[in-house]
Amino acid sequence: MSHTTISGLAVALVTPFTRENTIDEGALRRLVGFHKAAGTDIILPCGTTGESPTLSEEEQARIISIVREETEGSMLVAAGAGTNDTRKAVKLAISACEAGAEAILSVAPYYNKPSQEGYYQHYRHIAESIDVPLIIYNVPGRTGGNVHAETILRLAEECENVAAVKEASDNMEQIMDLLHYRPEGFSVMTGEDSLIMPFMALGGDGAISVAANQLPREVRQLMELSKNGNLAEARELNRRLQNMFRLNFIESNPVPVKYCLSLMGMVEETYRLPLVPMDEENKRLLKAELERLGLIS
Repeated sequence: MSHTTISGLAVALVTPFTRENTIDEGALRRLVGFHKAAGTDIILPCGTTGESPTLSEEEQARIISIVREETEGSMLVAAGAGTNDTRKAVKLAISACEAGAEAILSVAPYYNKPSQEGYYQHYRHIAESIDVPLIIYNVPGRTGGNVHAETILRLAEECENVAAVKEASDNMEQIMDLLHYRPEGFSVMTGEDSLIMPFMALGGDGAISVAANQLPREVRQLMELSKNGNLAEARELNRRLQNMFRLNFIESNPVPVKYCLSLMGMVEETYRLPLVPMDEENKRLLKAELERLGLIS
């Protein structure tokens, strides 16, 4: 059984598409190279930011395979592989592992709104089907339900390879419960860029970040300053980055971040329906912010 530590900076990677809406493999390889150079710890393809609902199982496997090939062991490859049907989630997780994933991020079942016992059984079935670390992805704003701290901690205690949680809520009481009561070796990661500073100051293990697509070095620096108690410097950097954190969600993720990456010359501004390009005023705001941060001229 793997005991890989899940910590540090993880990028929730976008999926670049060509203008014909196929996977842009050249751009994908360049994105991996960008994160290798930036020192990103974990690269996470095929999550929400990677437009996972519109990827076929074959596309998911191809993306993971390319990412694993390009990392050359420099980053942990933790792939998104989840859905709200437990049998399908197990199948996706197994397929992702076969493609080269070294850890699995699995979103809490959405729409069907299970009980806490239902969440527990869902994740237990996935954990027992794979031999790599499993990261619980709790994102109430998208799923319509919250996996309670007690359920997450029960899974961490009872399933050896349930290794971490991506807690993408602003529920600070739940975050503090997870940090206080977690078993040794279980990682608590934030999925909210705007909460990185307080989260790391409380003792969090890292972030699975959208803004790391654009600003991997700066997000890492914010994490480290906050973790190490350099709060004056952390506050200053957080003020500099906060507007970008906000603008990345001015419309549904990943539309804003992909628009930014297109301006930075890294991907085409191409989405899969039902996602569409942003309106022109929001584009103007993002372009101005990229200029302010020196990401484009």
